[in-house]
Amino acid sequence: MATPYTGDRVLGTNPVIFESFANHLTDLPAELLEHILRFPVLNHIDICNVSCTCKRLHDVCHGRGKVWAHQYKLRWPRLQRLYRQNESYDWLKEFKTRHVVGQQIRRTVESISKRFFTEVPCVGQVLGDSFAEIDSLGAPEHFCEDELLTILNSDRRKSLTLKYYAKKILYFLRQQNILRSLKMFLERPPEQQSALEGAVLVDQYCSPLTDVTLESISAQIEEIADKVKKYLRVKNATHPSLRAGQDDCFVLEDLEFQRQVICALNVVLYDQLQYKGNERDYYNPLNSYIHQVLLRQTGIPISLSVLYMTLARKLRVPLEPINFPNHFLLRWCQNQKSGDIYDYIYIDAFGNGKQLAAKECEYLIRHQVTADYYGAISTSQLLLRMVGNLLNIGKRGEGNEKSYQLLRDSLDLYLMINPDNVQYLLLQARLYFHLGIWPEKVLDILQHIEALDPSQHSAVGYLVQHTLEHIQHKRHPVEPEVKRCSAPEHRDVQYSLGLVMKHKRSGYNCVIYGWDPKCTMSQEWINTMRVHQLSKGADQPFYNVLVQDGTCRYAAQENLEPHSTPLEIAHPEVGRYFTEFSDTHYVANEELQTCYPEDICKTSKTVEELYHSLNPKSGQPPEPTANFQDHDLLDP
Repeated sequence: MATPYTGDRVLGTNPVIFESFANHLTDLPAELLEHILRFPVLNHIDICNVSCTCKRLHDVCHGRGKVWAHQYKLRWPRLQRLYRQNESYDWLKEFKTRHVVGQQIRRTVESISKRFFTEVPCVGQVLGDSFAEIDSLGAPEHFCEDELLTILNSDRRKSLTLKYYAKKILYFLRQQNILRSLKMFLERPPEQQSALEGAVLVDQYCSPLTDVTLESISAQIEEIADKVKKYLRVKNATHPSLRAGQDDCFVLEDLEFQRQVICALNVVLYDQLQYKGNERDYYNPLNSYIHQVLLRQTGIPISLSVLYMTLARKLRVPLEPINFPNHFLLRWCQNQKSGDIYDYIYIDAFGNGKQLAAKECEYLIRHQVTADYYGAISTSQLLLRMVGNLLNIGKRGEGNEKSYQLLRDSLDLYLMINPDNVQYLLLQARLYFHLGIWPEKVLDILQHIEALDPSQHSAVGYLVQHTLEHIQHKRHPVEPEVKRCSAPEHRDVQYSLGLVMKHKRSGYNCVIYGWDPKCTMSQEWINTMRVHQLSKGADQPFYNVLVQDGTCRYAAQENLEPHSTPLEIAHPEVGRYFTEFSDTHYVANEELQTCYPEDICKTSKTVEELYHSLNPKSGQPPEPTANFQDHDLLDP
């Protein structure tokens, strides 16, 4: 009979139930035992219990063995790419570490809603204390990220609040990693800074939740280069670029060979693959992201120039970027012995690779420029131009969350490349102050500005004073107003939180996340929205609603009606207020229920009357959602 093992238990519970099972197993070969203990029906708790029954099975379930390796891979398959196949790992130790990190991450994320629910909602809100908590765990970053992804990939209708904050934290953590990579990139010698790699870092920072890697982008560009070579082979089978390996560093000296490459590149890129400048939607930020340029086959002058220059260099033609005003260009040297601007041909990647003489470039922008604008620039200068474009797009935005996020991201990037630009440091401080976020960082920025330029003392002093007031206000937060639908002054309020509604006039679908017994907006807003034209004017309940198109609106009761077929509302802020979509309605999270303590019962009763009486088995099934855009306050 097997002797019970009395060593320390790992994670398991009472092993007694396994003793009888163990008695029949211990005589089997170790390889067969490992095979049995890797059956899919056994989880990590089962393995812990088995390993506690006797020394024989404890030895079979040792940390570096196949049993715990199987449990680890079964539980966290995404992490397998981080381990080398031929190396030995203590899988039990890895399992325990990942398990503990997962619990800590979940506790942190679950606590965020209680601490930040009363803050002004905005995509750019930085949950600094929570990020610091995660950093203080000292846990491997890949474990933290994997747990956040596990939360985000769970049942899409449940744990919405948990997912909302997990997404924010993941966004921040990835951006911090990308900033570190960009810092190391900028510290390299200029000749080791690739324009493509820099463009990918910009893309990654502005799209941290998108799977963009230098390897995947390079692979796509390599495919285009292969097509160019294929076309070139037809035209000149002995061309030197066709014989060059990937690691060869030579440059084509012969101008005729270079010309053949440029011609082949233009045919493939613009004629065969149909790349073109995006004139119709020029100010779309996607035009600046290299993965989107490759996906949509369109871009702006600078992003198309990065693609064009990278392809040309792969084919041994040295093109250089020039910071031409209002229209980024490339230059192609025709005379190595002279540096005169007239010894270059200028290539317009936005204009289908059109080749221009120096004076023809001025026709693009309709005014003359000095010779300085025809000079080649470094990769860091190219990135400043690229990020500056994004920054200007953010400034052009309509003051919604999407434009604020773009402005924040582009300012972060710009100041990483050029950290002492007082103008943009002041803009960053004002932006954070305006959004009411990260006041401690605002003070640091202002201190840095005053050290760089004492003449900014007046502007800095104003922001310091009001930022300190904001910090003081956060230390003594105002308790949220509690609204009870049973109160006499709320007797006219017909609808409640979580109900999926339809706007009678505008036709949009939405979900209610707040209400007022009367319109509380300013008189200016009431006049602008022509509220007086409503039959009951401003003297009726108004509802805060999250709209299917991604906006936030304030709608009059007479304009809303319950949706006949409730559907999910794909709005980025849904998780801030609701924890679950329950087929017919949204369930408010604890924080929202605190503000409207009686609404959850009212919503349940309304749903029962509206939907379950018609379809008692399942209520009304939802349909898939529409995409979200930005926030606004419209359509009373």
